[in-house]
Amino acid sequence: MAARRIISESRLRRINTNFMRYVMKQKLFSWGNDFHIKNEAGENVFFVDGKVFSIRKQLSFQDLQGNELAFIRQKLLAWGPTYEIHRNGQLFATVKKELFTFFKCRFAVDVPGPDDLEATGSFLDREYVFRAGGRQVAQVSKKWFTWTDTYGVDIAENEDDVLLLASTVVIDMVCHDHSGHQG
Repeated sequence: MAARRIISESRLRRINTNFMRYVMKQKLFSWGNDFHIKNEAGENVFFVDGKVFSIRKQLSFQDLQGNELAFIRQKLLAWGPTYEIHRNGQLFATVKKELFTFFKCRFAVDVPGPDDLEATGSFLDREYVFRAGGRQVAQVSKKWFTWTDTYGVDIAENEDDVLLLASTVVIDMVCHDHSGHQG
């Protein structure tokens, strides 16, 4: 096995000074796809509650007071894995795994207007980036964390943290289905 290059946490922070780090950890013993999301100080900031008894996958993205900030729902009649992110009862974004890509996997995050996002990288290893208009707006990485289903998400300043974190949750569900199938 190849040795990984280790960069100290303080050096990583200097490299990403304009990024906010979140740590996502899936709850090990839960009925649905539940996630705790912490800030880099280790404080809980968001909770994602997976709905258990539904035909399609549904999740509620909440703040710590239980206020729903986004609702994620799988779109059943679509070519390939597709999820809709709703805010205040309105469709806000659609996250879709692109089916016909050569050599690498890609997800598109379609939002109203010209601000669409694209996620590319190694999704099975949880090492990928989000780009908007060619510039990197977020990075997802498991290599800094050793726990199962725990990884960091660095989001650039002035970006939509809830949208990027909700999209990360969708990508995790698509690529790491807990029935043992990885897509």
